[in-house]
Amino acid sequence: MAQRFGGKYSPDGDNSPPAEQRRRRVQVNPAGGRSNVMFIPAIPLVATTLGDGAVPMTLGLAGAGLWTLSAWLLREGLMAHAAFEDRKVARRPALPRKIFAAVGFGFGTALAVMAHQNTADILSPLLFGICTTALHLAAFGIDPLKSKGMEGIDTFQQDRVARVVDEAEKHLSAMTDALLRAGDRQARAKLEDFQDAARTLIRTVEEDPRDLTAARKYLGVYLQGARDASIKFADIYSRTQDTDARNDYIALLDDLEQNFAARTQKSLLDDRSDLTIEIDVLRERLSREGVRLER
Repeated sequence: MAQRFGGKYSPDGDNSPPAEQRRRRVQVNPAGGRSNVMFIPAIPLVATTLGDGAVPMTLGLAGAGLWTLSAWLLREGLMAHAAFEDRKVARRPALPRKIFAAVGFGFGTALAVMAHQNTADILSPLLFGICTTALHLAAFGIDPLKSKGMEGIDTFQQDRVARVVDEAEKHLSAMTDALLRAGDRQARAKLEDFQDAARTLIRTVEEDPRDLTAARKYLGVYLQGARDASIKFADIYSRTQDTDARNDYIALLDDLEQNFAARTQKSLLDDRSDLTIEIDVLRERLSREGVRLER
């Protein structure tokens, strides 16, 4: 879809701060090309075993299937690991996808060797499989095996937060999809700024589930309303290119961004107040025991 050129000096240019001054982070695909390459070996394996008889063909197809499944598990595992590292509070993945992918590549390699050799030797495929598994683990690592930052957090509350966060992320993704239809650079830039503010609040709630009650309206009702407004704006602007509609939508996002940032700041201040209370209570208890602390 063609997009109108926009810049600092264009009539309807984007006068927002430069990229280096924005809070927006560059999102890099955690899987990337290195995991996509792992889908390729299955193709020559199938091509070289189809005409070699029933047994080699079956072994080749089985090995190619294991390689493809393992490559998909590797992609999912890399993305789950990146999400785990991006958060201060996170549970370990329920399924160790990268470890399963390494084992799957090992079994697939063993089947590929058996499909291409004419002897009944079992040791060679086994050794090739073990080496493949070891090299895979060395190249891509293993999954997180321990949760982090979960001490003192109610797991029931954390599950409630996870459901609210998943719904909030769906709303944010729907807004991005809607703005693609509008094709306006300035509106998309402002949407990314708002999404950064919303995700900052999401991370704050994830780190302290006690903030869920206060933030639930923001992550539920407000985000749903912003999603509906984004869809309606995209429908109108894609047909009419109405600048008034765009300005109203950008003003709405600006107001929402400020409100979400204020809610996040209030949560942080509340956390600091709780810490101050805990420190004062501890000082009082120590003073009763005759221990004096220098302030």
